[in-house]
Amino acid sequence: MSETPRILYCHCANAQVTPLETREAVLRELCASGLPFEAVSDLCERSARRDPLLKRLASSARLVVAACHPRTVRCLFAASEATLCEENTQFLNLRTETAETTCNSLREIPCAENNASPQSFETLRDQLKPNPPGLWNPWAPVIDYDRCTGCMQCLSFCLFGVYGVDAESLLEVRNPEQCKTNCPACSRVCPEAAILFPKHHADAINGGSTPGTGPAREAMKVDLSALLGGDIYAQLRERNQSTQARFSKERDPAQALAERRKYLALLTQAGDIPPEVFNNLPAPEEIARRAAEAKAQAQAALKNKK
Repeated sequence: MSETPRILYCHCANAQVTPLETREAVLRELCASGLPFEAVSDLCERSARRDPLLKRLASSARLVVAACHPRTVRCLFAASEATLCEENTQFLNLRTETAETTCNSLREIPCAENNASPQSFETLRDQLKPNPPGLWNPWAPVIDYDRCTGCMQCLSFCLFGVYGVDAESLLEVRNPEQCKTNCPACSRVCPEAAILFPKHHADAINGGSTPGTGPAREAMKVDLSALLGGDIYAQLRERNQSTQARFSKERDPAQALAERRKYLALLTQAGDIPPEVFNNLPAPEEIARRAAEAKAQAQAALKNKK
């Protein structure tokens, strides 16, 4: 008999982007199966906090992950410095697969003779609750390092201090809790579609799909310094005329700017940023300074890689 794999189930409690019917059916199936499994309230939060559980699971001889898109799950594990082995990992996509399909996949998993005792579905479901109001609702980016080129445009574009550069000059999500809930602006301006927001509704941003190659992908790229320098609005109008040629309308620099301003405005209303500061953002000289700083960091990172 094949070895029983370790199983990770994500309840997506803080966003519920996976259908409730599917989640409850899968959790009920796991509880009744006797299969040993780990159930987490929110995989995004465990990843952002670099929970050691993810490293332990990634070291398993076999692993089944019931969560969201496979690409997103890989990036969430990588953010916790846990690399999944593709050959030993099975992904059950609760965003796209039906409850019946997912449960059938679970029934095909071999059980060891010393399998676990059934658990109470109601008890476990009640334990997997979202964070109370006022606590961090884990909305944060994860980086697809298979695509990231280290251009640092996201570091330059984000005004909330989410990104940084590590000791090896690699881009990192340094302060995920500082990201503004429902703001995916930095993902829209990433030239390589390397920034994912797992809780976003659009596949182009949540990891459900990736751009291809050729002219469509090239048209998607954004030069941040050009975008925010000179006549910003004229350039935005010109770029908006070619949105059909982009990988997705979701990857829209004009919308990214609007989102960044929106969340700055919300902070201003809350008193977190004085109005006089907000009114000066984004000043062209400040954007130029940040872009130059990011470019220098990118060049240093690329040099170190060589």
